[in-house]
Amino acid sequence: MASPTGGKAKPLKAPKKKTTDDADDSDDARQKEIARKQKKELEEMKAKASGKGPLNTGTQGIKKSGKK
Repeated sequence: MASPTGGKAKPLKAPKKKTTDDADDSDDARQKEIARKQKKELEEMKAKASGKGPLNTGTQGIKKSGKK
């Protein structure tokens, strides 16, 4: 005979675990701070490098000396 509810009974879900490990949080914050500083330095270097023109545009070709 079938039960009145029918189908399988669903298993109970375990409650989510909360992590209270402060060391992980401080490590993550430290890593994010380091990444933020590196990104800022990279942007500054890009800005400084973009101010100058290209060293060789390719239109000059090979220059020959005046000596024969």
